[in-house]
Amino acid sequence: MKKILVIQNKRIGDVLIASVIAQNMKTVFPDSQIDYLVYDFTTGVIENNPNIDNIIAVNEKELKQFKFMRRLIKRVKDNKYDIIFDPYSKLQSRIICYFSGAKMRIGFQKRGKNPWFKFYTHTVPLLEEKKHISGKAIEDRINMFNTFFPLAQNQIDYEPHIVLTQNEQQYNKLNKYNKPAIMLGVLGSTPQKSMPYQYIVALIDHITATYNVNVLFNYAPHQKADALSIYNQCQNKSNIIIDIYEDSIRGFITLMNKCELLVGNEGGIVHISKALNKPTFTIFSPYVLKEHWASFEDGKKHTSIHLLEEKPNLFDEFSVEQRRKIEENPHELYQMLTPEMILKRLTPFLDFHLKAFKN
Repeated sequence: MKKILVIQNKRIGDVLIASVIAQNMKTVFPDSQIDYLVYDFTTGVIENNPNIDNIIAVNEKELKQFKFMRRLIKRVKDNKYDIIFDPYSKLQSRIICYFSGAKMRIGFQKRGKNPWFKFYTHTVPLLEEKKHISGKAIEDRINMFNTFFPLAQNQIDYEPHIVLTQNEQQYNKLNKYNKPAIMLGVLGSTPQKSMPYQYIVALIDHITATYNVNVLFNYAPHQKADALSIYNQCQNKSNIIIDIYEDSIRGFITLMNKCELLVGNEGGIVHISKALNKPTFTIFSPYVLKEHWASFEDGKKHTSIHLLEEKPNLFDEFSVEQRRKIEENPHELYQMLTPEMILKRLTPFLDFHLKAFKN
């Protein structure tokens, strides 16, 4: 029996995307044991996944401590893995790989870099561009295993999956409402990384005035005051369910599973919604490379907007230093992505999916 470890110590969406390695490696080695090493706050997206046998959950701060790292390396080494995949290739994960004792340690070869210290026994280059509708981030992870354990194209599963328990499928908090619900996830991790709140209000007011639906907000627990501030500025409060909120990943998953669709900033909740087979409209951060993270976009079930699609030559106006400052604080660029621009693309998406509920 092959013992395989995937190290993905990054964010929620990254962990979910990396789950495609497990579901395809189970096709290659059906009797293998596949474990995932991830941050403890991301485990919800891979819990109950039949392709993942064990989850090693670690605390992000502890992983930066020498004593904890030493214990973790010993634990990994004691597990005697045959193969380790390291999709993110951070310093901590590279060190774990190197001292793991695994005969096959697979990581990405970063373009233009040839490190003198060989953390991996096998490397695979990042793809130059996306060729599959799944998007470059997923393609890179498919390529990571398929380079060394090739599957026929019709055997490859590109889509991350979330598996709900029977109890989770019976989630009933929305049952008392007689209108379909849609999820809005328009708050970024900080106010600087969100659209201006008056823009968010304009989008909500348009949705609640045009469609006979209820709107739910998704936000981080520490953003409750911001969410309430947005709610208080909205015109049609009777169409907003503000008192139903889930503060855990599995809670959000069960709630999202009962919604019709999602409109939100690019991030973990978009990948979760797609894994639940829900239609999505994604608002990309101005500095994010859309071709990397736009997955399964067909213009109908999944579509999106990016500022550079509206202003394709925008970044030509900025120096490298200016672009670096913009990435740290993209608020100015978010102001350029107006509600009118967004609604030009959002309205056809909503009309297609909510045509039965249009006022």
